[in-house]
Formats: sequence, structure tokens, C-alpha cells
Amino acid sequence: MRIGVNALFLQKPATGSGQHLYHLLEGLDAYDRSNAYVLLSPRFRRANPVRFPNLSDRFRNVEVWTKMARLGENVEKVWWEQVGLLQGAGREGIDLLHCPYFAAPLVRLHPTVVTIHDVIPLVLPEYRRRETSRIYSQLVSFTSKRADAIIAVSEHSRRDIVRVLGIPADKISVIGNAVHPGYYPITDSWLLAAVRERYNVARKYILYFGGFDSRKNVQRIIRSYAALPAPLRAEYQLVIAGRLHLLGHPLYPDPRPLVRELDLGDRIIFTGQIREQDKAPLYSGATLFVFPSLYEGFGMPVLEAMACGAPVITSRLSALPEVVGDAGALVDPYSEPAITETMGELLADPKRRSELGARARARSRNFSWRQVAEQTVQVYEHVKAAA
Repeated sequence: MRIGVNALFLQKPATGSGQHLYHLLEGLDAYDRSNAYVLLSPRFRRANPVRFPNLSDRFRNVEVWTKMARLGENVEKVWWEQVGLLQGAGREGIDLLHCPYFAAPLVRLHPTVVTIHDVIPLVLPEYRRRETSRIYSQLVSFTSKRADAIIAVSEHSRRDIVRVLGIPADKISVIGNAVHPGYYPITDSWLLAAVRERYNVARKYILYFGGFDSRKNVQRIIRSYAALPAPLRAEYQLVIAGRLHLLGHPLYPDPRPLVRELDLGDRIIFTGQIREQDKAPLYSGATLFVFPSLYEGFGMPVLEAMACGAPVITSRLSALPEVVGDAGALVDPYSEPAITETMGELLADPKRRSELGARARARSRNFSWRQVAEQTVQVYEHVKAAA
């Protein structure tokens, strides 16, 4: 089979969809010896640097120049998804098209598989305030309904897809994300110290790593930390890691004014973007990893922290309990007292932290990219056989 893959998100390697595609391709290369893959890549006017995995010659990258640059990046992206992708796929003579994020062509020229990581714009009203966002959500919802198969990354996402899009459950395969082998407990004290120094992090710290849109709940993390007893705050710094961007947008509240308001400037550090090679040491050195997100289709930072042996506090909502199982502490993400109390209890109990870290590490081994690749190929084969 000759499988075409929309490779747009290889231009966005820091995103969850970019990480997913990168590692899925690595897994497919390691597992699937039968099929050939064509990576269909748009050549935008302002194309971002592409991060390609090191793949065998069964994978071929094909660039397609877009033709709507003058109308802006959003129009250019839609043109790619609805026209350019099909043009490239037609020229390459593919047998099946995989769209590894929530967007598929309206015109169905090939058997099509769509991966839907989440349906956030459809279940959280604040994510569809703009008319253009609502129109785009309606378009991709309609095109996904016409796909031959859907891949959801969690049971929770599948339930939301069934409820919101009305797609039959038997058309949806649940194939979770996985963690790269490069995430494991780092014990090299020199390396841990070097990473702390690079980001101005204290020896003992509580870590949040992720995005800054409102559902990530960063403001509640800060207020919950502020409510800890003063001796604990003096002992443990709060590290907020990740790239601050789109500040001023209604969905991306700037958390730094709250830190100044609470007079915690010397106890809370904003690292900015973290280098890929620094992520595992940063997770490994954390006393706690705190991620009380309000909604996740999966929650990759939680799995990465677990793979590094960090004790995890996360939300009991959406897909996060599926990822954590019994290997982390689940809290009500809307309750700052609950987050504060759980942080305080774990900071005071090194034995329980050690147990949670060990269970987290063991559970993370259940999530492998080879397994993801194997299950994905099974979906391809099922769709092709039914076509």
C-alpha cells in the first residue's frame, strides 16, 4: 500500500500534534516493513523549519507549493487541507490518505483516516468565539464525518467525538499516544545541575510544563502554590516551564501579573521555551509535577513526567485519569484548596512521592510508539480492505 500522510505539523514540532506525528513516523518506520509512505508537506510562504525524523527510504517527502499566500496564513492553511493536499496525493498515486489531526479534505478522492486528538473547539465555548474559528470547526467536523475511519487518542476523546460529531463509535479506533525512550529518570547530578542553572531553577522545585491557554489552569496553579505554608514555599520553588506566546489574546491570559500581585516574584520562575534535550532532566529533577488541566484529549506532558519518574498531581477530568491510572494523585482542577492540600501532603511525605514516582515509571512503559504504529497500520489495512 502507498500511504499519503499530511505532514503539515512537522513544521510545528513544539505542538502536541507535531510531537505525535514525528514519533508516529518513527514507530511506523520501525514496525511496518510492507507499506510505502509519502509525506505530503505544504510549502508555505512563511514556512516554519521542518523537523524530520531519520526515516528509511520507504518514506518520501514531497513538497507542494501553496498558492494562497497573499490571502494570509489561515486561508493558506485551508487551501492546503482542501486543495493542495489532494493535488499532491493525486500526483503521487497514493492508495490511502492519513490526516493526523482534526482536518480532512471535503472532496474524498482516496480512502481516508483522520486522527482527532480532541474536540476542544466544539466542547469549550471560549475556543470558538471568533466567527472564523466557528466556520473552520464546522468545516473540519463535516469532513471528518465523511472519513472512512477515525483514530481517537483516548476513550474520553472517543466519547466526545460520538457525542458532539455523531460519528458511530464502531467507526472510531482508540490508539493512545506514547512516550519516547529518551524520557527516563535522569540521575546524573552534573546534568541535572546544568539544566537547573540554564533556566535559573532552584535545587528543589515543583514543576508545571505545558501550554498557557486558559484550560491549562496555570493561574490556579499559581494561587494554589501561594496558599502553601510559607516554609514550604521557601523550600520549594514553583517552575512554570514552556513558551509564553499570544499573550493578550483572551484565551492566553498572561500569568505574570498574578505572580507580581501575590508578591511571589522570587519564588516562581518562568523558564520560557525548553530545549528538547533539557525536558527529561527538568522532569527528573522535580519534586512534584503539577498539571491540573481542565480538558485534555490525552495529556502528553503528564506521560513524559511519569516516564521520568516524577510524582504527578493532575486533574480527575477528561482523559487524564486514563493516562495516570493509579500512578498519580488526581484532584478537582477547579478547587484551589484541593490542589494546595495535595501538594502539601506530598511535599511532606517523601515515601509516598517515591511510591508514586515508581508506579508512574512502570505505567509509562505501557505506552510505546511501536504499539501505536502497529495499531495504526491495522486501521489502514481495515480501511483499504473495505474500500
